[in-house]
Amino acid sequence: MAENLAPEKRHTFVHNGQKVFEWDQTLEEVNMYIELPKGVPTKLFHCTIQASHVEHDLMHPVKTDSSFWTIEDAEMHITLQKREKGKTWSSPIQGQGILDPYAADQEQKRLMLQRFQEENPGFDFSQAQFSGTCPDPRTFMGGIRSE
Repeated sequence: MAENLAPEKRHTFVHNGQKVFEWDQTLEEVNMYIELPKGVPTKLFHCTIQASHVEHDLMHPVKTDSSFWTIEDAEMHITLQKREKGKTWSSPIQGQGILDPYAADQEQKRLMLQRFQEENPGFDFSQAQFSGTCPDPRTFMGGIRSE
């Protein structure tokens, strides 16, 4: 049931007609996907993840000890562990690929349903809908329960 609330598709940041990166998010992490140039050996690529920086400034701080990157099939996948579980990010990178207000609201609704699913594993929230503005998943009804 929880997999029904996973991101349906990746968001794409395009600059000057060229795809720069794609990304998605869950309650706990933000994932970035970067296509690597053809013909360049993957061993030449490296990524340093800092609390608020990955080549560019991050939108929000991350937990560096549980964030990581991999390369597979000519794509770099960067997994950033959110410092604030449930926080809705409008983009992984400050000033780049910011979601429009409608898309940001849809993300917040999806994350809220993920939270409900996580807290109530016997129920299926995949068809649930919100009418009006969705509350913040981090703070609604006492906030996210800690493990």
